[in-house]
Amino acid sequence: MPLPMNEKQSGFRKMHRSGQPNITLATLRGISRQAVSRALLTLEEKIRTVLLEMAYSNRIEAEQLNVEKGILFGRAIPFNTGAIIFVSSTHDVRVWYEQEGDCGACPRYTPCLELLWDLADELKITLTKTGDPTRMADELFGKVKELI
Repeated sequence: MPLPMNEKQSGFRKMHRSGQPNITLATLRGISRQAVSRALLTLEEKIRTVLLEMAYSNRIEAEQLNVEKGILFGRAIPFNTGAIIFVSSTHDVRVWYEQEGDCGACPRYTPCLELLWDLADELKITLTKTGDPTRMADELFGKVKELI
């Protein structure tokens, strides 16, 4: 699902997530610090809305929400399993269900690996478990929970 923001807003979010202070964002964009604050509040509300709408449409009961990181942890009611919804600058909005799967036999093996590596990179998290998307996801989302 695409995130409802234009390219300028997306770039603004990337700069903010990289840790640049508001004054730097204001200077780079040629706007006031107050405009930066308003833009960030607008982006946060868009992210909150899309995370909660994805949870609702996928029947996921939200347990923990971090708008700044763009992550919602919850429980998938139909599957009785944990679920993570996240906003990625390269993959838009995705849902990941906690499960034990035969990843080696799955045709989505490579895309899953790429998704997890990209998200880890965006969040500046180092992964030690590689080659198995299920183990990588467990490690990645475990580390994200520690950050929140």
